[in-house]
Amino acid sequence: MQESENATSPAPFSLDDSPIARQLADLTSRRKVLEDTRVEFDGTTRVLTVSNQKGGVGKTTTTVNLAAGLASVGAKVLVIDLDPQGNASTALGVPHSADVPSVYDVLIDEEPLASIIQTSPESDNLLCAPSTIHLAGAEIELVSQVAREHRLRTALDAYLSDHHVDFVFIDCPPSLGLLTINAFTAASELLIPIQCEYYALEGLSQLLGSVSMIQKHLNRDLHLSSILLTMYDGRTRLAQQVADEVRTHFPERVLSTVIPRSVRVSEAPSFGQTVIAYDGQSAGAVAYREAAVELVRRGQQHNEGAH
Repeated sequence: MQESENATSPAPFSLDDSPIARQLADLTSRRKVLEDTRVEFDGTTRVLTVSNQKGGVGKTTTTVNLAAGLASVGAKVLVIDLDPQGNASTALGVPHSADVPSVYDVLIDEEPLASIIQTSPESDNLLCAPSTIHLAGAEIELVSQVAREHRLRTALDAYLSDHHVDFVFIDCPPSLGLLTINAFTAASELLIPIQCEYYALEGLSQLLGSVSMIQKHLNRDLHLSSILLTMYDGRTRLAQQVADEVRTHFPERVLSTVIPRSVRVSEAPSFGQTVIAYDGQSAGAVAYREAAVELVRRGQQHNEGAH
């Protein structure tokens, strides 16, 4: 009789079976995989503009953390901050007060890009062309300039003829003005961060319409290469629905890595750091590093497919 009672008694609750324990075990194994990951770069430079005309989708956060993630696996990365708010410059720990030479001087006064680039204190592999408040007036000043849509491309081409970097990320303002058009004209790839919340796809058709106009008139090399799902909260059905919808629309473009909603990711910029430097072991940092590795590998597969 005693034996049958034991057979039916419930198993004792174990913390090892809790959702938090499973998440921690998953994060630990992902960190281990990243530590063992080796990434090769083939010497070509990929120029990506990070854009989404809908605000608050993690555009600048994605720019700086992907750049830092790539730098952490050995890539030489240049971030060009084209947003007058200068948030990318702040997150990379680069001074960008009004008296600092900036992208404004490159676009308006035709200063060489090399003369304004600073190295981020985070890594020798991480470079930044900072934005200053002067850039807010550049939209208007560019209107009367010769070759106003090609200013950034001309400066970047001249820089890349003398300096090697593996990746260039251009962080755009959320509006479609001459600064964003300069970014689209200078880049060959468009990376769109999409927030896993209501109205995620709103404005996307407008953005893709703008891209096709740029392709037709200014830069036929520009193409949508990658979509990154950000601010993902796995506890909500909505986040899963949005992710499924985006994957259905763009099956070839969406990175398999998703960026979770994360306090650490939100906190890092206020310390003048990317999340990779602020808390490199956190879920957000691990996800951005995974996305960086995936971005490299997808690019290499694309190149192999093209050949």
